[in-house]
Amino acid sequence: MAKYQKYAEYQDSGIEWLGQIPNHWAMSKLRYLFDFSKGLSITKENLQDEGIPCVNYGEVHSKYGFEVNPKKHPLKYVSENYLKTSENALLNIGDFIFADTSEDLKGSGNFTHLVGDERIFAGYHTVIARPHNANSSRFYAYLFDSKEFRSQIQLAVKGVKVFSITQAMLRSADAWLPSPDEQTQIANFLDHETAQIDTLIAKQEKLIELLKEKRQAVISHAVTKGLNPDVTMKYSGVEWLGQVPEHWKVAPIKRIIHLMEQGKSPECENIPATSEQWGVLKTSCVNNGVFHSQQNKALPEHTKPHTQYQVKAGDVLMSRASGSINLIGSVALVPNDVQENLLLSDKIFRIHLTKDCDAKFFTLLMATPYMRTLIERAISGAEGMANNITKTSILEFVSAIPPLTEQLELVDYISQKVQTFDLLVLNATKAIELMQERRTALISSAVTGKIDVRHWQNPNKNNDAKTELGA
Repeated sequence: MAKYQKYAEYQDSGIEWLGQIPNHWAMSKLRYLFDFSKGLSITKENLQDEGIPCVNYGEVHSKYGFEVNPKKHPLKYVSENYLKTSENALLNIGDFIFADTSEDLKGSGNFTHLVGDERIFAGYHTVIARPHNANSSRFYAYLFDSKEFRSQIQLAVKGVKVFSITQAMLRSADAWLPSPDEQTQIANFLDHETAQIDTLIAKQEKLIELLKEKRQAVISHAVTKGLNPDVTMKYSGVEWLGQVPEHWKVAPIKRIIHLMEQGKSPECENIPATSEQWGVLKTSCVNNGVFHSQQNKALPEHTKPHTQYQVKAGDVLMSRASGSINLIGSVALVPNDVQENLLLSDKIFRIHLTKDCDAKFFTLLMATPYMRTLIERAISGAEGMANNITKTSILEFVSAIPPLTEQLELVDYISQKVQTFDLLVLNATKAIELMQERRTALISSAVTGKIDVRHWQNPNKNNDAKTELGA
C-alpha cells in the first residue's frame, strides 16, 4: 500500500478493532442506513425450473458471494404466486442478501449484492438489507466485504455447529462513512483495482485447470498406451479403448482381482472418530485417487467393532455407493501412516489384487476416462445413496493390462510427471492466495480510510477518450 497516500488527519473511531478513521468521516449504525426484512418462508421443495428467480443462502455461501445478477448467474425459481403473497421479499437493484445461517464462523456475514434490475426474490434463510440511499450501495458492498466489518459480525454471532445472524444483529452493526462523493470514488477505485486482481486470479485458475487436464492426459496415455512410441500396436476389440500395445493382455479385470469385499455400516455418530474411538469410513474417504481418513463416522463406545473390516496400509479401496456419481468407483490406496482405528463400511469395497498387478498401477488405471466411462454406465439406482455399482459389473470391465515389470515402470514414470504438475499447480495456487490477500487488504485499506484515493483517476477513461478521438 506504500504507493497510496494517507489522509492528513485521523480521529479515534471509538471502536478498538477498527482504530482510527479519517477526521471527516462519521460513524453510524446500520439501523439508520438500511431497512431490514426476511426472505421467503420456503424450503428447497418450493424451488422449480420456471417462474421468478430466487437467491437462497446456498447461493450466497457457495456461488454468488459479493454480487449476483440474474441475467448472468443461473438461479432456481419460485412460483409467480409469491408476487401476490410475499411482495416484501422481492428485491430492488442495490439490495443486499445476507445468509442468516452458516456452518462455520468464517462464513458468518456472507452476503450478495443485487446488481441486475430483473425481478428476483430473496429465498430461504436470508435477511434483506435495503439501503436508504441506493447511490451508496456499491460502497456498502465493499464495506460489508472488509475484514473489519466481517470481524464485528463474527464476534456477535451465536452458535456452536450452526452460526446464526439476525436482523437485530445487523441493525446494531457499526458503519463508518465518508461523504457520498467520496463513497462513490472509493467504490470506483475498488471496482477497477479488484477487477484487475480478479482477472489475474481467473488466469491462474484457468492455468490450474489446464495443468490438471494435462496431468490426467499424461496418466491416461501412459496407462492405456504405454511409454514406447515405436511399440507394435493392436486393436483392443473395445471401441473406447482403441489401439493398445500388442504384448499387453486384453481381458476383464477380474483376471487381476483376487477378492472384493465390503464392510458393515452400524449406527454411528455424525462426527469423526477421536484417536480413542473406532471410525467407520464414509464414501467420501475415497476421492479423486486420494484416501481421506478423516471422512469417517465415530462408532459408539458400546458398539463392538468388526475388526475383520479394519483398514490397513496398502489396502486398495473403492467407493461402491454414493449420492454423488463422481465418487462412485473412485479408487485410492491406503497410505502407510494410516491410523489403526478405521473400519470399512458397506459403501466401500476392499480389493485384493493378484500378484500380477501393482496396486498403484490399478488405482491409476481405474481413474482413466476409459474406466470412468465404464463405471458411470454401470451405475444403477435412483437419487441419493441408492446410486451404486455392483461387484459383478466391475469384475467384467475389460482393459489392457501390461506385464508387471512394465506396470512398475509406468508407475515410476507417472510419479515423476505428477510431481512436476503438482509443483506447477502449487505455485499457481500460492499466487492466487497472494492475490486474494492483496484484494482483501486493498478493500480494507480503502473502506477504512487507511489510504486516500480521492485524487485517483481511472486510467481507462483516458484510453476511452483517445479511442473516441481516433474514431
